[in-house]
Amino acid sequence: MSNLRSQPIILLPFSLHSDYSLSGDQGAAVAKLVKSITAGNGHQTLLGVTGSGKTFTMANIIERIGKPTLVMSHNKTLAAQLYSELKKFFPNNAVEYFVSYFDYYQPEAYIPRSDTYIEKDSSINDEIERLRLSTMGSLITREDVIVVASVSCIYGLGSPEDYQNMMLPVKTGDILDREEFLEGLVSLMFERNDIAFSRGQFRVRGDVVEVHPAYLEESAIRVEFFGDEIERITQINALSGTKMDTLDAHTFFPAKQFVTEKSKLNRAIHAIKQEANERVDWFEKNNKLIEAQRIRMRTDFDIEMMQEMGFCQGIENYSRHLTGRDPGARPYTLLDFFPDDYVLLMDESHVSVPQVGGMYEGDKSRKSTLVDHGFRLPSALDNRPLKFNEFMQMTNQRVYVSATPGPFEFINSRPDNKKFIPWKRGELSAAQALKKIRKQITTSGAEVPVEEFDVSSPGSNLVVEQIIRPTGLLDPILTLKPLNGQIDETIDMCRERVDRNERVLVTTLTKKTAEDLAEYLQETGLKVRYIHADVGAIERVEILRLLRAGEIDVLVGINLLREGLDLPEVSLVCILDADKEGFLRNETSLIQTAGRAARHVAGECVIFCDEVTDSIQALINITEYRRARQIEHNELHGITPQSVIRPVQESLSQATKYAEEADELNRSVLNEDEATYNATHVISELEEEMREAAAKLEFERAAHLRDQIKQLQKK
Repeated sequence: MSNLRSQPIILLPFSLHSDYSLSGDQGAAVAKLVKSITAGNGHQTLLGVTGSGKTFTMANIIERIGKPTLVMSHNKTLAAQLYSELKKFFPNNAVEYFVSYFDYYQPEAYIPRSDTYIEKDSSINDEIERLRLSTMGSLITREDVIVVASVSCIYGLGSPEDYQNMMLPVKTGDILDREEFLEGLVSLMFERNDIAFSRGQFRVRGDVVEVHPAYLEESAIRVEFFGDEIERITQINALSGTKMDTLDAHTFFPAKQFVTEKSKLNRAIHAIKQEANERVDWFEKNNKLIEAQRIRMRTDFDIEMMQEMGFCQGIENYSRHLTGRDPGARPYTLLDFFPDDYVLLMDESHVSVPQVGGMYEGDKSRKSTLVDHGFRLPSALDNRPLKFNEFMQMTNQRVYVSATPGPFEFINSRPDNKKFIPWKRGELSAAQALKKIRKQITTSGAEVPVEEFDVSSPGSNLVVEQIIRPTGLLDPILTLKPLNGQIDETIDMCRERVDRNERVLVTTLTKKTAEDLAEYLQETGLKVRYIHADVGAIERVEILRLLRAGEIDVLVGINLLREGLDLPEVSLVCILDADKEGFLRNETSLIQTAGRAARHVAGECVIFCDEVTDSIQALINITEYRRARQIEHNELHGITPQSVIRPVQESLSQATKYAEEADELNRSVLNEDEATYNATHVISELEEEMREAAAKLEFERAAHLRDQIKQLQKK
């Protein structure tokens, strides 16, 4: 959408700051991928093993390509980790964070079988909303932008044209009536509040107007008038009011993500009324009188709210009318704010690609029920995430990053691919896809790994392997053992590792097995905990911290001991019942699970099985190939493998401390006499601490504080 940018562009080259230098396979991977992207290829894959420094490789690609970049991750936690790392790599550039701004979200739904309507309920994280608004502003005004986003970037936003057209620029010396300026702020969804001054609000003191933009964290903008002339513009501290800087000009962005010009809003209301009348007539003709009354009441109320307030609950369901789109047309999303030549990096693509592919159908199913029973107009179906094909059309050049790319990545990155091949669930496995590609690119048809494709012209796409780790570490040794006696074998190996002050991961197939095994191992004297989906997110973080700190020796889990876990102290991974072929024991799962031991010099993965399945054989083949490459590289360069050494993250230990402090505070205030107990004051203090924690991306601490606030509100 580069043609939208009428505002001055802040153009800075990407400048990577790091104490590290490219090593191992990183230099070759960066060179090949940059060459492929420069040649105009649409698909390229970075097959980077666990611990090979894929994030640093991505940072170098961003610097050398020099284009706005979208880095997409499949969950908020990994996105926050990437954001933190890239922020350090590019301190002088605009590194932005764009994820769902809901701390809690219950979508609107209707269950016909029990006649149960569930109203939309959500809790918006103000800090993440600020970061989202900052992202949109940076994309419109800057070229040196890196956005780290979750799948929320494919959901609907307001029109970028409307967002830009409603921006309010001011400059010292401009002739502007103060009342016109205030009206402009109101049209940008700012609220006047002369007492409690916070983000998204403004206050007026005579000829001085102070505005706290929603996208700024601690500063506000003071605009001073002399008659109808802007005399001075100052950046101030929003809390103390002290001067921070003198500005020649400033541009105010909308305070909300969904904004519409007044003329468009009036046209939208007319279109909504017309659709509502047509829908009521259809229900009445089909003798659905309850549904007719339901949609009439809902629509009339929403229209009245939009006319009076410019906003209504669930206004996103009218986005098709508000943006003037045709029925069935795709919604505007964050991708519309990028220029045409941006680059997409999909981290953990084997999860991210299927996630994007499955979003549309799930959303459609829920909303169709609401439409059929008169809770929403049919146009609500156009408030949706992008379909997968639409997502691919809006992303010009893509780099898929994963230790275990899926069949989609392999098939689309093959050399003879001239056009996009759609993603479909349940097609070839990754192993079958890679086997097919390897035969196509070798004259003999031999089963050899993909090392390099010709990237001299568009259409000659690329798969790059990043196998050599900067630390010289090898892939874990694989050991196959029979199922008979697997528990006793596991106990013996755990004791051996514990004596060496090392940690162990054990994976099972069910939650009950994980819990029972953890209890049994505890009886043998081992310090054991289990982790699975029923364990709270905050408790999981604390369990992992305790494992790294040595307060837990063995961690038993199911499917959570895979992507994103960085546990340098783990030297042994035991996979129980490995020959039970399925989702938890397929090729991708086995490779990802075995990789958890790849950060320790004594890394080993023990596979308990009576039969070598195709997935186990694929793991064996890929491990043997990688170890051979890694050993050859180490011998050639005289490298001695060294374990990764990294201190336990402070933020994780702080999470427990703050949780204990919050619990103590909760107990103390509840035991006070009613005359001295001020629940409102305590809640206010906790909310302020929660916002501060979220601003620092300490989401564990923020979640603990949120839970304490809810408990106090109930009592």
